[in-house]
Amino acid sequence: MKKQNFKNHSRLVPGYHFLGGTLLLLLFVGSVVNLIVGNSENLYNATLLVLISILLVIVAFYARVFALKAQDRAIKAEENFRHYILTGTPLSKDLRMRQIIALRFASDSEFQELAKLSVTDNLSEKEIKKRIKDWKPNTYRV
Repeated sequence: MKKQNFKNHSRLVPGYHFLGGTLLLLLFVGSVVNLIVGNSENLYNATLLVLISILLVIVAFYARVFALKAQDRAIKAEENFRHYILTGTPLSKDLRMRQIIALRFASDSEFQELAKLSVTDNLSEKEIKKRIKDWKPNTYRV
């Protein structure tokens, strides 16, 4: 794996993001077309297919959202602990979750300063990541 940096740190899983998303979209579109063009004899089955496709989209969406929320909580705890180890104080309560998530890529040497700047200058997640000179890779999050 090549060295992680700002330009290549995001990650897409082809099976989930592309294949799964495309198949869900095709299922939904196909089921709606089947409902519209179908006759009254298969109205019940066509309606069930539309409902199942909608349900699958909802399940796929929430499966991703719930996993990300759990990862965000873990990141917040880890970065708060890292800040406490480095400074003896917890992270500022004024930091937003997206800022804390961006700070996880900062090395220990620049973490404290970036955390302060994030609060005082109200830096966005993207701005924080662009200011990181010594990138600390995070290869576990998907």
